[in-house]
Amino acid sequence: MRFSSREALGNYVAELRLRQRPAHSVWVCGGPGCAARGSLELAALFEERARELFGSSVPVQVETGVAGCMGPCGRGPVVHTEPEGRYYERVAPEDVDKILAALGDGQAILQKDITQEPFLAKQRKVVMAGADSMRPLDLDAYLLSGGFEALAKALFEMTPEQINEEVTASGLRGRSGGGFPAGRKWEACRKAKGGRKYALVNGDEGNPGAFVDQSVMEGRPYSVIEGLEIGAYCIGASEGVIYVRHEYPQAIERLKEAIAKLEEAGLLGSHILGSDFSFHAEICQGGGAFVCGESTALMTSIEGKAGVPRVKYVRSAEKGLWESPTILNNVETWANVPAIIRNGANWFKSFGTEKSSGTKLFSVVGDIKNPGLVEVPMGVTLRQIVFDICGGMEAGHSFKAIQTGGPSGGCLPERLLDTSVDFDSLTSAGSMMGAGGMIVMDDSACMVDMARHYIDFLVNESCGKCIPCREGLKKMQTLLHDLTEGRGRAGDTQRLAELAESVSEIALCGLGQSAKNPVLSTIMHFPEEYGEHETQHLCRAGVCGMKGGGAHD
Repeated sequence: MRFSSREALGNYVAELRLRQRPAHSVWVCGGPGCAARGSLELAALFEERARELFGSSVPVQVETGVAGCMGPCGRGPVVHTEPEGRYYERVAPEDVDKILAALGDGQAILQKDITQEPFLAKQRKVVMAGADSMRPLDLDAYLLSGGFEALAKALFEMTPEQINEEVTASGLRGRSGGGFPAGRKWEACRKAKGGRKYALVNGDEGNPGAFVDQSVMEGRPYSVIEGLEIGAYCIGASEGVIYVRHEYPQAIERLKEAIAKLEEAGLLGSHILGSDFSFHAEICQGGGAFVCGESTALMTSIEGKAGVPRVKYVRSAEKGLWESPTILNNVETWANVPAIIRNGANWFKSFGTEKSSGTKLFSVVGDIKNPGLVEVPMGVTLRQIVFDICGGMEAGHSFKAIQTGGPSGGCLPERLLDTSVDFDSLTSAGSMMGAGGMIVMDDSACMVDMARHYIDFLVNESCGKCIPCREGLKKMQTLLHDLTEGRGRAGDTQRLAELAESVSEIALCGLGQSAKNPVLSTIMHFPEEYGEHETQHLCRAGVCGMKGGGAHD
């Protein structure tokens, strides 16, 4: 089906709503955590057993399929049934028949039902809304959920200026890095002089432990592309690139297939929905360099050059990809745009905080009972995420720290657990929002060793273009290795702190500028551990290779 007009799209969706749909559906989580535990094989078994149990009437009675990430990654494989609205954890092959038999019953017959548990009950889904109940590439299902209503509204009811005003009024801020207001970025690009303009998606999610953008690209690919199209129409761009790191092969394949399906349907490409707007998108695979998550390095990489950052005396909105005006937002930011245009800025501002509106996705991992993908309104506290939603520490352990914002974020102690999770509060606490990675540490962690771990990572990922990062990070690395390997000397901690500040002040890009965070935050909040490593050559957690510890890793 190719939609030559907005009316044709509306008529098709109306017909879809009239068609007879399955009375029941069984959805198996296809997120990376569950897939690693055999969820894809489990989905095939559900389909097989459903046909055997219900015969040829399966298409009418029961639908089975693989959906996007449902969230409780530590409890996978997870299965979701509708219309019962149940979620089952750690589903094994022997559970398949029991779950199918329970369809339509008033109560679940398995003890594995986690529907009312806080992990699910205390979230608010916007970006991942519907991802648990549809195949990621099922265009009909996406249309039935309201998909491409926002694009049609933007093309036929709004001017580019009105779209820009709506996004600005919503308070949407970039869901990675420093949280720059999306509307301001779009306005600068929309007003920039120049013939060709570009709209880009940053899918180069390189933070250890982070899988937010991966989950969105794999589970909600159409929402990312729809948001990109709206932004492109707003600024006057006819070409776009979705930059995805090569470690995400499934995301790449799904986005490619999504682009092909949308082009075939007339929802992407030339004269979209019969309008004067044409937009073509392609995929660019990153080589795996963490620094390519930085905007100018990403653009340099797309141009076929080494992915290294440029000096930002001229903003990308004025001179970006191929020296042309360019807007770049990350995956989650783009996925918010259709909901904002469809429901309005005031709706988006109705949850979150005054300066950080909407929801935020987090991948919560580490020493915690229930790791997984969490979507919550901005303004909840770290304590609510760690303890109310994710269940706190395993038995016998206590909370020690949480690191937010990836390797460039800070490690925050227990006394800061009531910090509001929003852009400004996390920055004030010495950390950052970043792309949404959270790593929880219990009392078995050594904070000096954690700082060493992150600086090791940043040294390996530094492009080496500027001296502060190239040489400064290596000196910080040497000091941290001395401290964690029993060679600490009096004054090393102070030297480390001064060096971290210096690198931050004069480094070229965000990698070096934010490298101080894991070091300074651990020095500030856990000074006693640095003192013990420096003067006593002691690791109280028993992590480092010296007195009181095991072999250094």
